[in-house]
Amino acid sequence: MKTFRTMLKTELKLSLRGMDMLIFAICMPVVMVIILGIIFGNKSAFDGAEYTFLAQSFGAISTIAICAGGVMGLPLVVSDYRNKKILKRFQVTPISPALILAVQVVIYMLYSIVSLVLVYITSAVFFDYQFNGSMLQFFGAYFLVMISIFSIGMMVGGIAPNVKIAGILASALYFPMLIFSGATLPYEVMPSALQKIADILPLTQGIKLLKATSLGLPIGSVLMPVLIMIVLGIICISISVRCFRWE
Repeated sequence: MKTFRTMLKTELKLSLRGMDMLIFAICMPVVMVIILGIIFGNKSAFDGAEYTFLAQSFGAISTIAICAGGVMGLPLVVSDYRNKKILKRFQVTPISPALILAVQVVIYMLYSIVSLVLVYITSAVFFDYQFNGSMLQFFGAYFLVMISIFSIGMMVGGIAPNVKIAGILASALYFPMLIFSGATLPYEVMPSALQKIADILPLTQGIKLLKATSLGLPIGSVLMPVLIMIVLGIICISISVRCFRWE
C-alpha cells in the first residue's frame, strides 16, 4: 500500500504538469454543457419527451472525461514509459503490472470524478438541471462504465509494443467513440443506420446505462449494457495483466 501511495502521488504530480487532461477531461465536458444549455435551454429533448435535452444528455456528457482518460490518456502514458525504459527498470523491482496499471486507473478516475462534479454543478446552477434518477444507481453505473472503458486503455497500454502503435490504436478507439457513441453527438438525433453502427461501440452501451440511471428509468431496460460492461472489463483487464509488456 505504501508503494501504491508513493507511485500515485508521483504520477499525479507528473500528470497535472501537462494540460491535456485538464483541457479534454475537465474543460471540454463543461463547455459542452454550456453550449447545449445556451442552445436548447429547458426545451424538451424531442416532441412529447418528458425530459429536457440537457437531462437527456447529462449521462452522455459525463462520459467525455472517461473516454479521454481511459482510451487516450492511460495507454499513451504506459506505452511512453515502456519507450523510455521506465517499465524495464520497474521490472527488477517488486512492482507488478497490476500495480502500475492500477495507479494510472486511479489518476484518470480522479479526473473523471472531478469532471462529473463540475458538469453537474454547471448544469444545476446555470441551466436548472434536475437529476431524476437514483444517485446510488447512477454512481454504481458510473463506476462500472469507468472500469470497463479504462480496461480498454489498460489493454492497449499493456500490450502495445511502442508509442506509435499505442497512439494509432488509441486514436482508432477514441475518436469514433467520442463522436458516434452519443458523448458529443446525441444518439437520439442519429439516423437509424448510424445508431446501429454506434451500438457496436462500448461507450454507447455505457451511455445508455448512465442515461437510464440519471433519468430514473427501470434498470431492467439496460441489463444488456450492464452485462456488456462487465464482460468487457473482465476480458480487457485479464489481457492487460497477463500479456503486459515490460519492454
